[in-house]
Amino acid sequence: MKGSRRSQQDDNHQDKQNVFGWVAIGFGALSLILIVLIIIGLFTGTEEQPLSLGIADVNHAGLRFLLPILLLFVVLAAIFWYLFISSQSSEIQDIAIRQQMKERQNQDAILRLMDELTDLSNGDLTVEAQVTEDFTGAIADSVNYAIESMRELVGTINRTSSRVSDAANITRFIASDMQKSSIEQAEKIHSITQTIGNMVGSLDRVAASTTDSAEIARNSVTIAQEGAKRVNDTIGGMNNIRENIQETSKRIKRLGESSQEIGNIVEIIKGITDQTNILALNAAIQATSAGEAGRGFAVVADEIQRLAERSSNATRRIESLVKTIQTDTNEAIASMEKSTREVVTGANIAEEAGMSLTRIQEVSTSLALLIEKVSDSTRKVSSMAINISQDMSRINDMATTTSENVIKTSDSIANLSQLSSELNDSVSGFKLPEGY
Repeated sequence: MKGSRRSQQDDNHQDKQNVFGWVAIGFGALSLILIVLIIIGLFTGTEEQPLSLGIADVNHAGLRFLLPILLLFVVLAAIFWYLFISSQSSEIQDIAIRQQMKERQNQDAILRLMDELTDLSNGDLTVEAQVTEDFTGAIADSVNYAIESMRELVGTINRTSSRVSDAANITRFIASDMQKSSIEQAEKIHSITQTIGNMVGSLDRVAASTTDSAEIARNSVTIAQEGAKRVNDTIGGMNNIRENIQETSKRIKRLGESSQEIGNIVEIIKGITDQTNILALNAAIQATSAGEAGRGFAVVADEIQRLAERSSNATRRIESLVKTIQTDTNEAIASMEKSTREVVTGANIAEEAGMSLTRIQEVSTSLALLIEKVSDSTRKVSSMAINISQDMSRINDMATTTSENVIKTSDSIANLSQLSSELNDSVSGFKLPEGY
């Protein structure tokens, strides 16, 4: 209530001062207007020729009337201006007194606020400044807001540092496991790289062997082609031999048939010889019966008988020779037929050998192509293995770098854990209310 009365009195006093000021300004303005009119009248009276004496008298009369009014306005303006200045001086004194009282009140409020915030400097965030109606109320409100923000900040820092510490510990263990895994991975990659290097050497040897095998297969194809050609020539020769044997067999058969005919003729001659011998014997008997007259006929009969005996002996020898020829001919025919069968069998075997050589040639050709493909594939695999070996070497370098980075990360995490502990220690001095 006192504050409202004081404010109302100040407003009334201020209105009074404003009235004095405006009245003084009004009289001053009227005085200025009168001065301007007087000056205009004076200049009009001196610079222009008067038209008549009446007009000049009127101007002098007006000036005599305006001068007292002007003096009155000036006096009133001075009085009201003096009153305005006096009221201003009194107001200044009142303002100075009120300012001193206000400063004393502000000092008391500041001291009270400082007393309330003394524990805050020691880290006690449970304090709370009293909000009043004076100017420190806004400060106290701002301080309370700042304290609340600090409470939330310190609480967040405590929770975050705890989480960071826990996460750093977990991450440190994970980094340790990663370090071990990366070391094992690097060792395995190094072992794989060596194995791939050995495999590349083996593949090179296999490629060289397959190249030699391909050359051998090509030579085998050539040899098989030559063998097939020679077998075909052999088959042709055996066919010629078979034809010659068959022709010889036919001739021997014809010779046997001829010897058979000779045997038949010999039989006829033998019969004739026997009959001649019988006739010669009968003629000798008749010649003996005839006595002396048949002696010459008896001699002829004896000669005929001796010729018949000689013919009979020759016929027996011829018959024996013919039988021998027939026996040899039959044996030759049997041998020829056996040779023909053997030649046919040999030709069939040679033909089968030729077919086998042809299949060998085809298989050797396919094998040569397959070996060439295997050789090309082996060379490609060897090239791929070399690239893989190079990639594995780079991966090994990357694994080594990763292991080093993991070690650095582990060190950084250890530093982070230490910083988290230091951060937690730095805010551990703050005292927080329950719930933060």
